[in-house]
Amino acid sequence: MPAQTGLFLQDLSYAVAGRPILSGITAHLAEQRIGIVGRNGSGKTTLLRVMAGLVRPTTGKVRVDGIDPAGDRRAVIRRLGLLFQNPDHQIIFPTVEEEIAFGLRQQGRTAAEALALAHAVLAAEGRAHWAAVPVQTLSQGQRQYLCLMAVLAMEPATILLDEPFAALDLPTKARLARRLDALPQRLVVISHDPATLAGMDRVLWLEGGQLYRDGPAAQVLTAFSGAMDRAGALDADIDIPG
Repeated sequence: MPAQTGLFLQDLSYAVAGRPILSGITAHLAEQRIGIVGRNGSGKTTLLRVMAGLVRPTTGKVRVDGIDPAGDRRAVIRRLGLLFQNPDHQIIFPTVEEEIAFGLRQQGRTAAEALALAHAVLAAEGRAHWAAVPVQTLSQGQRQYLCLMAVLAMEPATILLDEPFAALDLPTKARLARRLDALPQRLVVISHDPATLAGMDRVLWLEGGQLYRDGPAAQVLTAFSGAMDRAGALDADIDIPG
């Protein structure tokens, strides 16, 4: 495996107005299926945003296949895709074909090339009839799938997913899960639900903005579930014991 393959986090910290959100995170993420688990407010989504280059770390560094994601946006969008929890935070164009073509234009394609590729992606996904459909007429699950198609059109090596099954009904969740399972890309999936991450090669547990545990999914998720069960049995919030 090339030395620069994957995501590198080195002594990564991030603070807002002096308040630490992430602290001292170091990891090399190169497995095909990686999960990040933690309670609400543990820093999971912030870590995803830093890895994607949407915000710069306060200290430390991030590299995606050797690229600084915050410093070279044009290069990193060829390597890294991002799927937000809420598709409405990601979609910016009125029609399906325009939404998919946008990322391709960002990669340097002409308008005609981007539109042709968008139509090819839709056809490959069995959704050619979606091309001119207004995005606002799609269901929540359909909009989430549109966001995934827009990411896949750019052919990134790694895709970051923030709670990808949130607010989806069971049939839609099952369809999206099957599609994600079949992807050849490296997936980094954030969730507070251990069941979502059960099949991962590796899981990182964030607690209070720090990397609390890192290892095989079964070990980390068993420990996380036990800690959450103990916390839920009490009448007040507690810190996780060391």
